[in-house]
Amino acid sequence: MKEIKILYLYPDILELYGDFGNIQVLKYRIEKRGYKAIIDQYSIGDESPDFSSYDLVFAGGGADNEQSILSEDLIKYKENIKKAVDSGVFFLLICGAYQLFGKYYKGVEGNIIPCLEIFDYYTEAINDRKKRCIGNIVLEVTLDDKKIKVIGFENHGGQTYDISTPFGNVLFGNGNKFQDTHEGFFRKNVIATYLHGPLLSKNPELCDYIIKHCLEKKYNEDIILQDLDDSFETLCREQLLNTFLNKQ
Repeated sequence: MKEIKILYLYPDILELYGDFGNIQVLKYRIEKRGYKAIIDQYSIGDESPDFSSYDLVFAGGGADNEQSILSEDLIKYKENIKKAVDSGVFFLLICGAYQLFGKYYKGVEGNIIPCLEIFDYYTEAINDRKKRCIGNIVLEVTLDDKKIKVIGFENHGGQTYDISTPFGNVLFGNGNKFQDTHEGFFRKNVIATYLHGPLLSKNPELCDYIIKHCLEKKYNEDIILQDLDDSFETLCREQLLNTFLNKQ
């Protein structure tokens, strides 16, 4: 039986707005196709993981306090993580985890949280704690030369700069910064985004893109995923898109 091995990072620390739901959706859509989903968890104090031994690494969102707590622990694995990224392991990074893979995070008080420096972007919080990029958001994303709309929920005070390859174009909402035209960071095997919700429950096509990538890399063959009944999800998406995009 083909399998996908998933590493869930810091589930006890990085878990805002239902981010754990992404793991649940992945497991469901993997197993409905007859594949096996192996899900391991890692948090501070656990045995050191070998990131390159996984097909997918997932980390969710957290506030400034959570990021400062785990930053020191995560940086211990910088070279291990970089090797995994370069080898094609898929990384799905939400909000706080997105920020931690950049150069640094500068907090409201001016404190610098060192980050992994895997990618060249960086994040700085604005001085006004009450001013945040918050609310529903819709992106236009290109996956395998196909444009799709991705729906999520953003809530971040941090403003992320120097994004070379954004995840998507903002159709509704803010993005990496207030009223930005782009959101997130993307490369073939990395999606880093501010979209909570959880992201994958609202966007089954995005979930399947990740599953397909993991299987094809692991087994070195073209994978055609069995269609699932997404009629309920499609109906929900149509209503949300109609509501959000017609507000403008």
